[in-house]
Amino acid sequence: MSGKLVWVTGAGGLIGSELVRSASEWAGDLQPRGLSHAEIELLDFPGVERLFRAERPGAIIHCAAVSRSVVCESEPSFARRTNVEATRVLLDLAAEIPFIFFSTDLVFDGEKGDYVEEDSPNPLSVYGETKMAAEEIVRRHPRGCIVRISLTGGHSPKGDRGFNEEIKNAWKAGKALNLFTDEFRCPTAAPIVARAVWQLASKSAVGTFHLCSPEKVSRYEIGRLLGERHPDLNPKIIRSSREEYKGAPRPRDTSLNCAKIQSLLTFPLPRFGDWLAADTTGF
Repeated sequence: MSGKLVWVTGAGGLIGSELVRSASEWAGDLQPRGLSHAEIELLDFPGVERLFRAERPGAIIHCAAVSRSVVCESEPSFARRTNVEATRVLLDLAAEIPFIFFSTDLVFDGEKGDYVEEDSPNPLSVYGETKMAAEEIVRRHPRGCIVRISLTGGHSPKGDRGFNEEIKNAWKAGKALNLFTDEFRCPTAAPIVARAVWQLASKSAVGTFHLCSPEKVSRYEIGRLLGERHPDLNPKIIRSSREEYKGAPRPRDTSLNCAKIQSLLTFPLPRFGDWLAADTTGF
């Protein structure tokens, strides 16, 4: 993809904005073109095609999605149109160029943990179902690359997209958070994700990759670590269990094995606790 214009959808979100921001440091001679919702409505399929024909990008990194569980569960048709059909339209346009698609650990049911790329998805949520369906489309693309991520934090343009931002915003509002001690993810930071994805882009990588921290952490432990960093927010955390939860099914352990992508990267994926201890950005 060297020297080519690269579309980055979802540039108003956490990962998309970080990809654009970090390009000068990590993208080499790739030229990102950030596309935010304010700039182009991805559900305006004719408009997307016109812009594609006009700009002729040499690759697409597709970050845009409806990812909030509440929205996906309450508006499944909207979620499918955004997460699946918009992806299909972009893939049709990008038939001859590299296409990197962001997916999620939530394509798995959480019964196993330490999932490798070859494990069979079995999503429990509408969001996971739409991502699995989109993966199936991307997998048919000869230059398609699927990147499954876990909880991702950082500094988003609106200040509410990273898991750290959601937790801190709740504390700022004086809320106490019920956090499970028996639900596990592999949290990581958007700068780590962006650096790794730019390396995949530079290699024109094809296939499915897991990208997150090599350390699985409970929801409660995530909150505890963030609370220790922000005593000024008077953090309130209530230890709870999935067994006490009443609502849509939640996977127990969607930890991902990242050995495959690690073999391609020039830097080690850091454990979340280690990265957080060294961070100076106010995560």
